[in-house]
Amino acid sequence: MLRRSEKMQGDRAEARVREFAEALLALKERTPHSYETLATRLDISRSALHRYCSGRAVPADFDVVRRLARQAGADRDEVTELHRLWVLASEPRTPSPVPEPAAAGASTPVPVEDGPVGGETEVLSPAATPAEEGREAVGAGDSRSLRWPWTVAAVLSAAALAAAALIGNEGAEEPSETVADNRPLFTGECKEPVRDGQSDRCVREVQLLLSRTGVTIGIDGIFGPETLRRVEAFQLRVGLNVDGIVDDDTKRALYDEDVSLKTWSKKQVADRIHEVFGKKADTAVRIARCQSFLDPLYITPNTNGTRNWGIFQISDARLRDLRGTPEKAMDPDWNIRAAHRLWAQDETFSDWPHCAAAAEDPPPGEGGDAP
Repeated sequence: MLRRSEKMQGDRAEARVREFAEALLALKERTPHSYETLATRLDISRSALHRYCSGRAVPADFDVVRRLARQAGADRDEVTELHRLWVLASEPRTPSPVPEPAAAGASTPVPVEDGPVGGETEVLSPAATPAEEGREAVGAGDSRSLRWPWTVAAVLSAAALAAAALIGNEGAEEPSETVADNRPLFTGECKEPVRDGQSDRCVREVQLLLSRTGVTIGIDGIFGPETLRRVEAFQLRVGLNVDGIVDDDTKRALYDEDVSLKTWSKKQVADRIHEVFGKKADTAVRIARCQSFLDPLYITPNTNGTRNWGIFQISDARLRDLRGTPEKAMDPDWNIRAAHRLWAQDETFSDWPHCAAAAEDPPPGEGGDAP
C-alpha cells in the first residue's frame, strides 16, 4: 500500500510539472522567436529554456515565467494561472518507486538522444516536447510516431558501428577511446548523484569542471560547503533546480554548457561597497565580510527551504520586496546597491542583526566609520 501511495504521489507531481511545462511551451509558441533568441531576451541559457518547456526542470524563481509571459503578450489572468501552475510544479516531488521488470512481450520506453552523440539519454515521456529549431512542436502521440523510426535506425546504426569497431580492434592491446572516457561522471564509479559530504574522485571531477567556469574553488575531492555553494551557483546560472546535488542534468550541463562564473575579487567588492555606502562603508564592509566573506557567489540555505544570496546574503523574502531575483542577487553590483536600499530605509543595518552587532566594534587595527 505504501509503495502504491508513493507512486500515486509521484504521478500527481509529474502531472503538475507536465502541465506547467505545456503552458510554458504554449507561451513560447506564441512568440516569433527561436529558443536561442527567446532565451537571450529572458536572460537565461537556451538549454535552460528548453528544459523548462520540456518539463525536465522548473524555474527556481517565477520572474523567469513572468518575463516569458510578457514576451508572449499574456494578460493578467494568464499570469495568475501560470503562477498557480508554477507553485504546484515547484512542490517537492516524491521519487517514483523503481519500476518492475517489463513482462514478456510488453513494450518498453524508447530512449531518445539528448545532447551530443555519446551523451546520456532519457526515456521519452508522454509530455509534449519542444521542437528542434525551425520545426513545429508536436504533441505526445505525434512525437512518438515521428521519433520512433529515427530512433530505431539510430540504434541499429550504433549497433553496426559498435560491431565494426569490435572486429577492427581484435587483437589490439588497448580498447579504443569512447566519449564516456571523457565524461567520468557518467561512468560506473560516478553514475550516482554526487552530493554534499562525499569524498572521492567523482567530487574532484566536479570541482575540476567548476574551476573551468572561472570560479575560485579548491580541488581536493571533498564535497564541503564551498563546493556546495559553487554547484548551487552553477545550477542557478544554467537554469536547473538549485539543490546542490550533481544529478544527471547537472552533470550534462557541467560538460556541455559554456558558462562563466567568473566574478569580482574581494578587493573589487570592498571598493564598490565604499563607493556606494560612503560614510558607512567601513561598517558595511565588515557586515558583508561577516555575511559572505565578500564572495559574490555565496549561497546559504535556511531551515524553511529558502535561501540567502550573494555578498549581503539577501533573503528570498527581501528579494521579493526589492523586485529582485536570485540571478540578480548574484550580480555583485546589484547586490551591493540593493543592500544600500535596505540600509537607507531607516539608515540602520537592522537587516543583518547578527553581523551588525559584531560590526559595531571594529577589530584591532581597523578604523571606525567617518563621523
